Amino acid sequence: MISKDQPIEDLIQEYPDLVGFLISHNLPCVVCGDPFWGTLEELAKSKGFTDEQIDNLVQEINQSVVGKNR
Repeated sequence: MISKDQPIEDLIQEYPDLVGFLISHNLPCVVCGDPFWGTLEELAKSKGFTDEQIDNLVQEINQSVVGKNR
């Protein structure tokens, strides 16, 4: 299960499908041309996400990206 305090680099390595998901949510990441070397929460906050939006994002990631890779 993914949490908001996990490093983006680790998440992308473990779940490559997450790249497309992040791009679709306007969250460019390490391999998306806008290098970011922090946590999922830090990336989302840098793009103006609220704490509630971040919690919803993590829930959606766990349902759509992580869930289909099991």
